[in-house]
Amino acid sequence: MLNGANILITGGTGSFGKQLVRTILKKYKPNKIIIYSRDELKQYEMAQKYNDPCMRYFIGDVRDLPRLEKAMNGVTHVVHTAALKHVPIAEYNPMECIKTNINGAQNVIDAALRTGVKKAIALSTDKASSPINLYGATKLASDKLFVAANNIRGEKDIQFSVVRYGNVLCSRGSVIPYFKKLLSEDATELPITAPDMTRFWITLQEGVNFVLKNFERMQGGEIFIPKIPSMTMTDMATALAPTIKQNIVGLRPGEKMHEQMCAEGDSHLTLEFDDHFVIRPSIQFTHRVDFRQNGLGELGKPVPINFDYNSRDNTIWLSAQELLEKIKSTELEEK
Repeated sequence: MLNGANILITGGTGSFGKQLVRTILKKYKPNKIIIYSRDELKQYEMAQKYNDPCMRYFIGDVRDLPRLEKAMNGVTHVVHTAALKHVPIAEYNPMECIKTNINGAQNVIDAALRTGVKKAIALSTDKASSPINLYGATKLASDKLFVAANNIRGEKDIQFSVVRYGNVLCSRGSVIPYFKKLLSEDATELPITAPDMTRFWITLQEGVNFVLKNFERMQGGEIFIPKIPSMTMTDMATALAPTIKQNIVGLRPGEKMHEQMCAEGDSHLTLEFDDHFVIRPSIQFTHRVDFRQNGLGELGKPVPINFDYNSRDNTIWLSAQELLEKIKSTELEEK
């Protein structure tokens, strides 16, 4: 699928970008992989490890449309991961989050339309479903922009889709590395926001595999959502440190008790496949697409009206042993 492709990854020095590059280099023979991001130090460090002849490193910001256009020249596939993602920081700096997550998403779309990109996938988050925080609201807007971009492509041979999933185990800045850091410093307790809080969990590799598979499935306009397990924050902390006290500190600004990936209000648009869901566009495109059968020939069926896919009522749960195995597997992959 990606043999001979020219692939651009925005925000490519992040945890997901590195795992995506590792996987593509292992499975395919791309012509180019272009890492597009702002931080020269992170690019320098990444280039020491990922120095295959196909690798390219572009300093640039998704807020900068002309620079994006230059970077996308000749690109066939785009994975848009760049975003400001920290919920409390977004609450405190809303306009900066909007500039990157919304304006930046539109710039990625415009650059892709102008440069002949064939397929573009944007990474989203469970916080974009029925958002209550600024970060989630910006990602919902980004999702809407990517979906609607299929209606302004004209005669161009390009497809835009979205992949939405939950918390990524062991990603940079996430709770598990934070807890492990506290434990390494001989902490006597772990901070828990709320005893019954639940979250969806996915490993980096599972997320990468899902994105790559959706390049084959996509027809343009879908929001792809994997079926993944939930876990309470208290069970996660107990799995990491069974004998350490847990200190309830309360919800941070903009936090939910439970996350959601398919909202009840979108149930009439949602299709269920064997291992994932698809939310169809709410608008009618100028070109008609039957999303019940995807690009791989997989068949989906409508979910019941008022269906709501959330981390509290999920039917798939992660055990302590499964969590520890996934953490170990992720750490081995990164070595």
